[in-house]
Amino acid sequence: MPKGVDSHVLAQNKKARHDYTIVDTIEAGVVLTGTEIKSVRAARIQLKDGFAQIKHGQAWLVNVHIAPFEQGNIWNQDPERTRKLLLKKREIERLANDLKDSGMTLVPLKVYLKNGFAKILLGLAKGKHDYDKRESIKRREQDRDIKRVMKSINQR
Repeated sequence: MPKGVDSHVLAQNKKARHDYTIVDTIEAGVVLTGTEIKSVRAARIQLKDGFAQIKHGQAWLVNVHIAPFEQGNIWNQDPERTRKLLLKKREIERLANDLKDSGMTLVPLKVYLKNGFAKILLGLAKGKHDYDKRESIKRREQDRDIKRVMKSINQR
């Protein structure tokens, strides 16, 4: 998330940082209907299986579930419909060039409100192998052990 921004995180994709190595991040707006933004503001959005792709010079958010708004009635949309992402042309071209590399993908990391608008933080990611995941877990546990020891030393 950009620094110095008053924002409220509505959803996070914690699994993304476990399954992927995040190379770069980019903030994008999302085109939503009225009932969808109400559900997003109620934090009824799920990023777990979502991804973004570039088609015909436009960025699209695929497989992100936004629950139907309870009072939406006939105005509710399909919960997993493909939604357009709002990015500048140069950003889309740069992402398209980066995605041409093998193994790279765009993964949604966070959804938050910024100045009243729903924004999504996309991560340009490279998939991890199983041994990379084990290495990350081992490193995290070592860091915890070091912090625990340092804390006990500082309390003495």
